[in-house]
Amino acid sequence: MDITSLLLLGLAALGVISSNSPITIAMVVLLLIRVLGLQQAFPWLEKYGLTVGIIILTIGVMTPLASGKISLQTVGQSFLHWKSLAAIGVGVLVAYLGGRGAMLMGSQPTIVAGLLIGTVLGVALFKGVPVGPLIAAGILSLLIGRM
Repeated sequence: MDITSLLLLGLAALGVISSNSPITIAMVVLLLIRVLGLQQAFPWLEKYGLTVGIIILTIGVMTPLASGKISLQTVGQSFLHWKSLAAIGVGVLVAYLGGRGAMLMGSQPTIVAGLLIGTVLGVALFKGVPVGPLIAAGILSLLIGRM
């Protein structure tokens, strides 16, 4: 087994230890792609994987609105309360950071492993939630002054 496969296996193990199913599943899928000799999928995944993931995430986030669990009236009322306005502001900030993070990850793919390990460790050691690689990359881009 080569070093890259061992790294993927190690990250999958960190996912299991931290009860981070998305990390575990992603690493196992990537490992299977390598083991089954389907490396021709990697360029497509590198080019479109993040976009497909963001589309699926957006569908998940917008489902309560589409299903009617959140009404248009509720959305309108969110502009009338300071906590909702703060939530809107934080949402804008997070989207901005995510955009910066996506650009940084695209321009400097070597940081992805560090962000992933940091996210997994945050989940495992501090009972965090694994939502962070894009936002972490956005914050990192602010810290290092790159986009």
